[in-house]
Amino acid sequence: MNPFDLLKNTKAIKEQSDKLQAELEELTAEGSSGGRMVTVTLNGKFELMGIKLDPICVDNRDVQMLEDLIVAAHKNAMENIQEKIKSKSSDILGGLDLSKFGL
Repeated sequence: MNPFDLLKNTKAIKEQSDKLQAELEELTAEGSSGGRMVTVTLNGKFELMGIKLDPICVDNRDVQMLEDLIVAAHKNAMENIQEKIKSKSSDILGGLDLSKFGL
């Protein structure tokens, strides 16, 4: 895409960006670890919306394992929501690769 075309279409890009921001509030992704013993849900703003724990993993003798599982599930959810955001923004920006601009 020609950079000068971007300048000509800044209003349209701004409108699409505002639309994307609104859609991100509704976007969610789950991540899990330990064979789904721990599942976390994030929204499109990377806010933690919920944690689900399989009762089998709640063992007061192994708190460290549970902590590690939560961290791993959160990392997995972050990766999943980033992929969804990348896909949505690509659709809106017509395939423009924002990585070239450091985004």
